Amino acid sequence: MKKKALITGVNGQDGSYLAELLLEKGYEVYGLMRRKSKVSYGNVEHLKNDIEFIYGDMTDLISLINAMKISQADEVYNLAAQSFVGTSWEQPLATAEIDALGVTNMLEAIRTVKPEAKFYQASTSEMYGLVQEMPQTEDTPFYPRSPYGVAKLYGHWITKNYRESYQIFGCSGILFNHESERRGKEFVTRKITDAVARIKLGVQDRLELGNMDAKRDWGHAKDYVKAMWLMLQQDEADDYVVATGETHKVREFVELAFKHVGIDIEWRGEGVEEEGIDKATGKVVVAVNPKFFRPAEVDVLLGSPKKAEKKLNWEREISFEELVKRMVKADLKRVEKEVAFNTYMEEAAATKE
Repeated sequence: MKKKALITGVNGQDGSYLAELLLEKGYEVYGLMRRKSKVSYGNVEHLKNDIEFIYGDMTDLISLINAMKISQADEVYNLAAQSFVGTSWEQPLATAEIDALGVTNMLEAIRTVKPEAKFYQASTSEMYGLVQEMPQTEDTPFYPRSPYGVAKLYGHWITKNYRESYQIFGCSGILFNHESERRGKEFVTRKITDAVARIKLGVQDRLELGNMDAKRDWGHAKDYVKAMWLMLQQDEADDYVVATGETHKVREFVELAFKHVGIDIEWRGEGVEEEGIDKATGKVVVAVNPKFFRPAEVDVLLGSPKKAEKKLNWEREISFEELVKRMVKADLKRVEKEVAFNTYMEEAAATKE
């Protein structure tokens, strides 16, 4: 009998990589999708014939119960979230409804339909916020600094509560920043690599960022979804930090991204006056814009993956340098196609005139 898995947030970055992994392992994969006027498969467009999609919403318990009845999932991966930290200040209530109460809805659906199903909750390093120790482990006290981090902390604790109260096999993966070629452009890493590609190809002048001194522990999403799967293959449910054990400044990410397109960056100025200069041309290609500063900043995140490495036998394969290289390469291809299409359309319009 094939194992059955239900993935919420299936068309996001993590959902797409996880779906690929589970399909490779012979799973029958179900994906929860919100009903829209126009169907959008997002990052799973290439898998739309391999996944059985179920319409549902994390804020609607009845639809989640229905999803569990249809899928009869052995494993449920809850990846659905309002996952952009910046937006959580603009939409704190929506963030709470999806990222906090939505987790409770999913757990209730499991408890009602199939309590023996195994559950994975996507927790986040943003729960550490104002970090209390370095590096952060499973035992480090939490101190979230955004509505997103607070909502995720509720989801983390309610998973633990259902595990202890109802014996639900519930695991939380405290994942540190994980990026990829499929990351949305609203996230700083994709914003950087997309801008680098556009600047290289002459369709954008400069990249504007907020706090370039912020430090993050960046890995590749493809490596991290393996840890999710491994958690649900254990005999006992537990929580795990998934990280690289390395931290890099946003400034370092910028430098490396430009380096991959042959542009060396030289920095001048400090604070809001800081600028990144193309050494070869003297042109300003990076600038600080205060509008991108957060109301409460998380200065540094650095995770210890020792428990996951020891108990899950998990290891990452993609380095920080390779991650940046892959993202820049993918964005160069995207922008080249975009430029070629726009040029074709302009030439076609000129011919008609």
